[in-house]
Amino acid sequence: MRKTMLMTAVATAALMASPALAERQGAEDGQVTLGVLVDMSGLYSAHGGPGVVAAVEMAVADFGGKVGDKPIVVKSADYQHKVDVSLATANRWLDDEGVDMIIESADSASAIGLFDLSKSKDFVAIGAGSASTMLTNDHCSPTGIHYVYDTWMLPAGTGSAIVNEGGDTWYFITADYAFGHSLEANTTKFVESAGGKVLGGVRAPLNTTDFSSYLLQAQASGAKVVGLANAGSDFVNSMKQAGEFGLVAGGQQLAGMLVFINDVKALGLQTAKGLTFTVSYYWDRDDESRAFADRFYEKVNQRPSMVQAGAYSATMHYLKAVEAVGSEDAKAVTDWMKANPVNDFFAKNGVIREDGRMVLDAYLVQAKSPEESNGDWDLMKVVRTIPGKEAFMPIEDSTCDLVK
Repeated sequence: MRKTMLMTAVATAALMASPALAERQGAEDGQVTLGVLVDMSGLYSAHGGPGVVAAVEMAVADFGGKVGDKPIVVKSADYQHKVDVSLATANRWLDDEGVDMIIESADSASAIGLFDLSKSKDFVAIGAGSASTMLTNDHCSPTGIHYVYDTWMLPAGTGSAIVNEGGDTWYFITADYAFGHSLEANTTKFVESAGGKVLGGVRAPLNTTDFSSYLLQAQASGAKVVGLANAGSDFVNSMKQAGEFGLVAGGQQLAGMLVFINDVKALGLQTAKGLTFTVSYYWDRDDESRAFADRFYEKVNQRPSMVQAGAYSATMHYLKAVEAVGSEDAKAVTDWMKANPVNDFFAKNGVIREDGRMVLDAYLVQAKSPEESNGDWDLMKVVRTIPGKEAFMPIEDSTCDLVK
């Protein structure tokens, strides 16, 4: 079913980007218009949603609200976890409202549709919340940028670290769509390369509320590690129910393959303590990350997730590019973004490769115990910094046709 959704996204994007439909409001319309496409109230809203919109608005305000004499306008919409809604919204923005850049915190199927659409329409597509490595491989775009993380980076630290600590047999509970499939496949590579073995797995529909049957299968597998290749409330629900079914008490370890600070907060440290996972940003890492997090907290009343922090950084880098290039021409702006490194609270010497992959350091982190925590948002500790070149897929392995 989710495979059908992905195929539909690709086909719909191709149709909507056909020459007959590709004409839109000109990029040079007297303003710089940003579209923010997010999950406003669903399972990804806590780490994305209104917080991503707030982060983009913060970047615009910090930039001064204008590029030269052109005002910066921010539009936002809820894609409702529907590929057709995300593409219809994107096309309306592009054709009727002069949007120059769309940044998303959506699922991978919708992001793939946007990246494919950007090949024919003059806009920059930035993936902030989507994770599939297909965005910088078979579906890469000359004006597409995958900014925050992907399904190669997420298991790069976590999978190997857990195997090296003795967790050498795995069973997966996987979100049944492009993101989950890609995350499971890449985690399997890291587990096996470290000497581990995958005993099996089961796939659960997006937005599952009852994980009992999947957890019983994982329990019966006898695997030392149950890998949760899901995200958002799916991850939180599967973690909570795993505790109720006694998986950890029975000697199995839970591995979250995409975990956000909001998830740890929702679980509570008594449940999450010891959970090891990989992130591209943690608010309490250094003075710069804390300074941004304090400002974000004043606006949103929570610490930023890596998606929200990345959305700010990506927006600021985009606006600098528009200013430097002197226009909103998508290809020229993207080329500038690739040619100039990112140095801010989110990334140090971050580089956007020719395939559109933003390469930055990642961090292997561990959820603290209640006794270790000094406050409401003092939830994690950094175990190891993973250099960007180690954290992301090597460029020579990319199947992107832009790689020379």
